[in-house]
This record gives sequence, C-alpha cells and structure tokens, in this order.
Amino acid sequence: MKYLITVLFVLSLGSIVTGYILDSEYSQKLIGFGVLGLFIVVFPLFAYYRWKDKDLKDYMLTKENLDKMREDQREKKY
Repeated sequence: MKYLITVLFVLSLGSIVTGYILDSEYSQKLIGFGVLGLFIVVFPLFAYYRWKDKDLKDYMLTKENLDKMREDQREKKY
C-alpha cells in the first residue's frame, strides 16, 4: 500500500509538472488530472493507510480524555 501511494503521488505530481512545462492544447487537462489524482485518489488512500489501526476515541475530546489531559498538565508543572 505504501508503494502504491508513493507511485500514485509521483504520477500525479509528474502530471502537474508536465502540464506546466508543456505548452500544448492538453496541458490544462494534465494539470487537472494531476490535481484530481492527488485529492480524490492519493489523499484518501494515504489517510486510510495512516489511520487503519488507530482508535478514533483516542483523538476525540471526551470527558475522560479531558481529565487525562488535565492530570498530565498537573504532573508536568511539578
């Protein structure tokens, strides 16, 4: 999965750069497909890959997590 994301990122970035460098009738399409590739394919795959085994409750502001953060702040002061 990591290599697939890297390859798709390089292809999208290459498409954008090629669109800027070439001065042809389809250069704007290359830039557009590169941007679409980044935001519709690469970013969701990257987000899924990074968050796959994480528990979302650890990152939510619940009462328990707020109490834990306050306790950690008190311990750091002393």
